[in-house]
Amino acid sequence: MPRLEVLKTWKLFIGGAFPRTESGRTMILWGTEDRVVAHCCQGSRKDLRNTVEIARKALPGWWKRDAYNRGQILYRLAEMAEGRTAELVDAIRSIPDADTGRGPTAAQARKEIACAVDRLVSFAGWCDKFPQVVGSRNPVNGPYHDFTMPEPTGVCGVIAPNAPSFLGLVTHLAPILAGGNVAIAMASETNPLPAMVFAEICATSDVPGGVVNILTGYRREMLPEFADHRDIDAIGGAAETVEERRILELGAADNMKRVRLETVGDVDYFDDDSRHSPWTIEPFTEMKTIWHPSGS
Repeated sequence: MPRLEVLKTWKLFIGGAFPRTESGRTMILWGTEDRVVAHCCQGSRKDLRNTVEIARKALPGWWKRDAYNRGQILYRLAEMAEGRTAELVDAIRSIPDADTGRGPTAAQARKEIACAVDRLVSFAGWCDKFPQVVGSRNPVNGPYHDFTMPEPTGVCGVIAPNAPSFLGLVTHLAPILAGGNVAIAMASETNPLPAMVFAEICATSDVPGGVVNILTGYRREMLPEFADHRDIDAIGGAAETVEERRILELGAADNMKRVRLETVGDVDYFDDDSRHSPWTIEPFTEMKTIWHPSGS
């Protein structure tokens, strides 16, 4: 009798731990030739609400960390992702495209991982430098100095695109973390496996529990909750359809959270020139202005 493969059931990543969804539901991930690749938790609205509470508690510690130390932690994520390239390649290639029936080639997967690692390194470097770029010393007529400096917005939702599943997640997550925010990420619905490998990287690196949280599930169920939740301060990421953008923007209008979405299909995730800019951090910051006497 042939041996049955033991398939992995991927759990959610919340508060530095891997709990099962409170609903007990799972998603079956299918590979080529109708082969079951893995099971993932199908996250619920209650999972999101629980995650927001944990992320809120983690915010002060991450915000108050030295910016240089935050950069070291992001660089460590890049190191560990580089070291797990082979596993990430397998995760990216495991789920075929719905239209072609084939997954990315090994070369395409390695290119995606290399770009994601470079993105983490770039924002590791920006952690202690972007305030000088987006902040300012304002000209005033008086015996005082006037400074404007960025502070993190707070708890941010990250909506990853379905593809590229790994690079898309890192592209939207890295600037939010570099700005001192904490994140709750919604992984790719069609292939959440690279995001869950990244969750294991976060769990075994220096990222404090609750700073990065990753949920898996169906976008139609989770996105309205992201939009409506009043303790999520901002949402960034990618909308797959016009309807998704409408759900997120109208829901956020009710509670005045900031929403910065890109439209899948109009985005080049491999464009390093625009993607490594500190101005991708600025939308998830609040500007604080202070006055200081200049002396006699």
